[in-house]
Amino acid sequence: MHPKDLSIDEFSYDLPNERIASYPADPRDSSKLLIYNKGNISEDIYRRLDTHLSSDNALIFNDTKVIKSRIHFHRKTGALIEVFCLEPYGEFIDYPTHFQKKGSVLWKCMIRKAGKWKEKELKKTIEVDNQKVTLTAEKIEQLSDAYVVKLSWTPTDLSFGEILPAAGNTPLPPYIKRATEKQDDETYQTVYASHKGSVAAPTAGLHFTEELMHAFKTKDISTLFTTLHVGAGTFKPVKTETMEGHTMHSEWMNISTDFLESLLEKIDQRIISVGTTATRTLESIYWMGNKILNHMNITEKTLKVTQWEVYEKQKIHAPKEAIAALLQWIRNRKQHYLMIETEVIIAPGYEYKIVNGLITNFHQPKSTLLLLVSALIGEDWRKVYAYALKNNFRFLSYGDGCLLMP
Repeated sequence: MHPKDLSIDEFSYDLPNERIASYPADPRDSSKLLIYNKGNISEDIYRRLDTHLSSDNALIFNDTKVIKSRIHFHRKTGALIEVFCLEPYGEFIDYPTHFQKKGSVLWKCMIRKAGKWKEKELKKTIEVDNQKVTLTAEKIEQLSDAYVVKLSWTPTDLSFGEILPAAGNTPLPPYIKRATEKQDDETYQTVYASHKGSVAAPTAGLHFTEELMHAFKTKDISTLFTTLHVGAGTFKPVKTETMEGHTMHSEWMNISTDFLESLLEKIDQRIISVGTTATRTLESIYWMGNKILNHMNITEKTLKVTQWEVYEKQKIHAPKEAIAALLQWIRNRKQHYLMIETEVIIAPGYEYKIVNGLITNFHQPKSTLLLLVSALIGEDWRKVYAYALKNNFRFLSYGDGCLLMP
């Protein structure tokens, strides 16, 4: 069956509200860990994850950093308008460049209560390094799924990277039914977060501590880091009966040549992705390299992996060849990294090319993330989730997780 024909109702289960974690485990590596190994299930805690891995495993992490993307403005009437900063707007999407901009930026945003925003501009006063700053928001254009908002500020010598942490709030997922608290600034961020850009955490990584990362090094377990900026679309529900009618959300990847070189060195090991975002990145890397091998003069515009193209009939190359091809393609352009979107949907019927193990949280019913898990372990996803529900595992972003070794 083609994944387009899958019924999303086949990927549902009953998730009681009380099983959705509102707060993380403390300490974070005390979270429960379900181990699925070739059909067998056991459990432990994340602190002992290294004991379930070996030196021929390579863990791939997403080192994106969550930004304080929810900015609250008040109209003169007192009404609250929330501007949710999704991603930079423009032809050249380079996150570091946009965070370094001074004076103003254009950003693609969702606006809560947009219909009540009657004024040309909304303003708020914030404080940056003991300095009073006036932040102004102006709607520039309405898109099909969002708005283009101009954010400007005075004094203008400050960068957007300095403005946003002072102006915004940590964007907890919609299913965490509480206000953001100060501790979320730390707990909704991985300990290895490096590159600003996500509006949701790569939650599989929230369980890892500095001590656990050191334990991997002691046991000679490789750890590699790449970047995919998680978008709000990760929470987008599937509302169509079959997957054909669902538009998969796109997310931006920042793939460095250093990472590709390291991945090439480790490709003969068991590659275990930490989270669905790292999985999407790795599999997109393969398909971009495969496209280059099949179309040597491919442009960056057509290099992007679209939703269904990985299921089309095409010549398939070995992962090592595909990674090497992408690496050389970037080098030929005299660049050190590639910033590009991916729309790939990984669902039952998909054959993994690079990933052969996954560390992830427990996902929402009828979600594309659950489809990704099912593509890896098949119908056994039901057995895994039934065990987790029966044995008091906590679900979703601040919940527990699993190590899946098919």
